[in-house]
Amino acid sequence: MSSIKHFLIPGRQGRISCTVSGVIKCRGFHCSSVSYVQAKKYIFARRFVGFPKLEDIQLVEEQLPEIKEGEILCEAVYLSVDPYMRPYSENWKLGCTMVGGQVAKVIQSKNERFPLGTLLSAYFGWRTHTIVNPDTRTTDFMGKLTILPDLGDLSPSIGLGAIGLTGNSAYFGFLEICQPKPNDVVVVSGAAGAVGSIVGQIAKIKGCSVIGFAGTDDKVKWLVEDLGFDYAFNYKTANLKQSLKEAAPDGVDCYFDNVGGKISSIVRSHMKLYGRVSVCGAISAYNATSPTLAPSIEPILVFKQLRMEGFLVQRWVDRHEEGANQMLQWIKEVSCSD
Repeated sequence: MSSIKHFLIPGRQGRISCTVSGVIKCRGFHCSSVSYVQAKKYIFARRFVGFPKLEDIQLVEEQLPEIKEGEILCEAVYLSVDPYMRPYSENWKLGCTMVGGQVAKVIQSKNERFPLGTLLSAYFGWRTHTIVNPDTRTTDFMGKLTILPDLGDLSPSIGLGAIGLTGNSAYFGFLEICQPKPNDVVVVSGAAGAVGSIVGQIAKIKGCSVIGFAGTDDKVKWLVEDLGFDYAFNYKTANLKQSLKEAAPDGVDCYFDNVGGKISSIVRSHMKLYGRVSVCGAISAYNATSPTLAPSIEPILVFKQLRMEGFLVQRWVDRHEEGANQMLQWIKEVSCSD
């Protein structure tokens, strides 16, 4: 079936409690001023060493002013926690608001394009409330405001998942770089994660045979029984080489790599001539405190004539709507069939 089923599980979105002080009176399109808004935000207090710790971030309060003409006040509905935050944090300044996406609701507006109740996705960071002027905000990847389409009964959280950065990473990173063809054998590492689980479903839509690697038996079961993967293996307990021989005796055509490290070395060695590798991430090394040693990849690339390419999803920022619309169509198709 041409559909995306489990679009809410990836992404690790969570609700955040919000406190608004003062009284808000809404009159038609605009919202009258309030005495003040007491926002909460998480700041980047200490650089991560190894796995992130509670002491590395700090919750603080911030009093916001009244909004001006052209501005809107947004209240966070969902925040996203994504693996990219770990390596990106190396360049953050201490004391900055934790970077991240959110789905937010407009609760005050002095901008005709953003009436009260508008749901949007934006990179406001980990904060409860944000004042922004959409007309003067930059339109680059981090500054872009995206009004969510009509989602019907679907959760707005998919604005951070399947129709947001997660979905577009899977959609463009897989289709543009791997260029799958019907009957191709596709391997996905980190297959039960936010991006990997969607890549596997897109591959099935495109008529591919899909093999996933994940870190628990429950995830393996979910990939096969719920998402329709042809094979899935627990990389912590399975013999990786033997698993690939069993699931792909003739080799692998496409590899979508979220993990890097040992798994990726083994998968690349099992690929067919002219195979395509899309590198989305390297989760296995994100929390490492010393350099990770891995076999040289050049011989495999040369003798198997592989094409291996990394990407950042902002490469396709001008095509965001294309990816989001296709993902939403697939999601609605399975919602109607359930």
